[in-house]
Amino acid sequence: MTLDADLHVTRGEFRLAVAVHAAPGETLAVVGPNGAGKTTLLRTLAGLEPLDSGHVVVDGVAWDRPATGVLLPPERRSVGLVVSDHVLFPRMSALENVAFGLRARGTSRAEARRRAAEWLERLGLAGHADRSPAGLSGGQSQRVALARALITEPAVLLLDEPLAALDAATRLEIRQVLAEHLADWSGVCLVVTHDPVDATVLADRILVLEDGTVAQDGPAAVLARAPRTSWAATLLGLNVYPGEADGAVATLDGGGLLRPAVCPVGRVVVTVPPQAVALHREHPEGSPRNVWRAQVAELTRLGPVVRVRLTGPPDALADLTPGAVAELGLAPGSQVWASVKANEVHAEPG
Repeated sequence: MTLDADLHVTRGEFRLAVAVHAAPGETLAVVGPNGAGKTTLLRTLAGLEPLDSGHVVVDGVAWDRPATGVLLPPERRSVGLVVSDHVLFPRMSALENVAFGLRARGTSRAEARRRAAEWLERLGLAGHADRSPAGLSGGQSQRVALARALITEPAVLLLDEPLAALDAATRLEIRQVLAEHLADWSGVCLVVTHDPVDATVLADRILVLEDGTVAQDGPAAVLARAPRTSWAATLLGLNVYPGEADGAVATLDGGGLLRPAVCPVGRVVVTVPPQAVALHREHPEGSPRNVWRAQVAELTRLGPVVRVRLTGPPDALADLTPGAVAELGLAPGSQVWASVKANEVHAEPG
């Protein structure tokens, strides 16, 4: 399945103008600040919001094209939709909720229930099949809604914060199940999320929306190296510094200077990956072009690394191994030298 969409929607003072193209089996993470148009984009693809102009074409078939009067209603679109508030059928059990889509497509009751039971087991809900939505927790309801969308193998899968209601351990488990399912799937999936881990683990590409338009579109690795907006950089866990550059040095708004390998002139947004920030007890020797005095404010274990929050200027986040933290004897209040090589400092016009 392929998706070719050119979406133009005006609602009051808000205008969405977004082009989305996806190849078979491709998953796109849709990210952006509140009010950027993420949910409107999903609702438009699902047929819940009509286009003012443009088109939605799936595998060569037009679902929405105002210029020619084409508007396929939601129930005739091969779409699986999971919204942030779940919206389960209150008078149906969890099993019946999951089986509903198959039953609506003519699958026998026995077969639909068998497949629904398999999906509930995959998502850790085998013991909750007979419960009504009122008897489920928020996280359990979210998993039922996810199973209900996945079971029909839709051409387009639309997930609006699908893991938001889950606790940390369950989120990790269900993220893995979802990632494995999407890896073997031939449809197109769009995942709206505010979680950078969800975006990078689940998606082939990240679509950054701001003010109803696409600010950036590409693989997570590309966005992390050169984000075009402060919001995108912050989402990906980068150090972000707006400032003014003279072609060689960026003077940061919050204090301090950074020297990128390539430096524009004028307003810039400078980004530095936390893993590129090295810490030293003595002034470092060698090639770093960016060195400054800093104090350790906080240390936080993040999986295999320790994130060190530094106060400068500039303030910074540095990711170190536990061994490096122990070797340096770091603790809150420690005085250190921070350094970054010029080729790890990225400055984009801003």
